[in-house]
Amino acid sequence: MIAPSAHLFLIHVPENKVALTPQNSEAFMREVDEAVRQDQLLTVWQRYGRWILVAVVAGLAAFGGWLYWQHHSKTEAEAVSEQMDAVLATATGGGTPDAKQLDALTKASQPGYRASALLVQAGTASRKGDTKGAIALYGAMVADTGLDQPYRDVALIRQTALEFDSLKPQQIVDRLKPLAVEGAPWFGSAGELVAIAYMKMGKNDLAGPLFAGIAKDANVPQSIRSRARQMAGLLGIDAVESPADPAQG
Repeated sequence: MIAPSAHLFLIHVPENKVALTPQNSEAFMREVDEAVRQDQLLTVWQRYGRWILVAVVAGLAAFGGWLYWQHHSKTEAEAVSEQMDAVLATATGGGTPDAKQLDALTKASQPGYRASALLVQAGTASRKGDTKGAIALYGAMVADTGLDQPYRDVALIRQTALEFDSLKPQQIVDRLKPLAVEGAPWFGSAGELVAIAYMKMGKNDLAGPLFAGIAKDANVPQSIRSRARQMAGLLGIDAVESPADPAQG
């Protein structure tokens, strides 16, 4: 007879109740993790789904607006460029640009177009004999810190040229001497006015070398170099170009 305690070791384990293998256990845990993630995602979507949709729509709208702005800016720039070309062609041909078109360009958002239009506007006033108006327009450009410095410099030179006879020579020198430097963009135009001011002050020793420097600078327009060469010669300074000078070709 078997002792009662021995029955503890004779419990029958059915064959189909096999314990999970490590592989089955890993797969089971993956399924559990996936279910948990799906449940969490569903919870998030139920709680924040509307706001997510709003954010997506807003983002798409912003991107669409940016694309439209890019297209509009490009189209507007092309239109302004065409108008500026027409105005410059008329002005350089000796004609008078359309006043309304020119006025609109002086208010263009692009600083370069605006500055060019202002120069044309002032130049047109000067050609029509409105010297006072031209001087005022150039003076406004000089004081406009929103314009690039080269535009302000050329406006100062043109303003000074129109005011030349009403200014004292020293005023002209003080205004333009910083621009009358070899290698500077407006050396020829500014230097010529400064050299003439020196002559009016009786300072030919300063005027002569300045004229000679202008005459020998290949970056200065030929018309200004020719005048400077003649003036240097009158002051006893040889400013004749050598055969090797690039301007002689």
